[in-house]
Amino acid sequence: MSKNKNNQETQKQGAMPEEEKKDMNSSNAGEKVEKESGEASGVKEEKKTEKKEEKTAVEASAVQELEKENARLKAALAKEKDDYVRLMADFENFRRHSAEAKLELVTTAAADTIKGLLPVLDDCERAMKMLEESSDDVAKEGTALIYNKLMSYLKTKGLEEIKAKGEKFDTDIHEAVAQFPVQEEGQKGMVFDVVQTGYTLSGKVIRFAKVVVGI
Repeated sequence: MSKNKNNQETQKQGAMPEEEKKDMNSSNAGEKVEKESGEASGVKEEKKTEKKEEKTAVEASAVQELEKENARLKAALAKEKDDYVRLMADFENFRRHSAEAKLELVTTAAADTIKGLLPVLDDCERAMKMLEESSDDVAKEGTALIYNKLMSYLKTKGLEEIKAKGEKFDTDIHEAVAQFPVQEEGQKGMVFDVVQTGYTLSGKVIRFAKVVVGI
């Protein structure tokens, strides 16, 4: 009797209420869920960090590529600009040379034409000198008129007579064809007489003045 009673008490003590078991199981399950949730959160944070690092690396790589492309485009643009400037300079030189060549061609043609008329001026000068002692005023006026008209026209084209008589001899515009002894020291090296008139065209000598120089 006593033995059975002891067994019942032991069983009673060993028995745990269902509610307490449920609370304990619930507590254990909560801890487990919390632990798993914490682990999952840590994994998520790690993945998030890894993705962020990967994204940063990708962005850095993209920035480097853009910088390289920008540098390449700048270099290409600078080269294109340099080529354009060189091309424009070459074109400007070509245009200037072409204009100069055309002007020189026109000037040369004009010079050749005017050179062909110089003997006519020489003949008019000789005729006027011969008529100086003549009493034929009509011939004098007619010859002088022809000479003056021709000379006036040629002056509009740039023809100028070279001053010679009484000037100091200058090899750039004078050609000595004879020498003449002079008494005065100041007359030495001076043009004493003109054998043939010299001319310049637009400042350029087309015929030297043939002169006699005092020595």
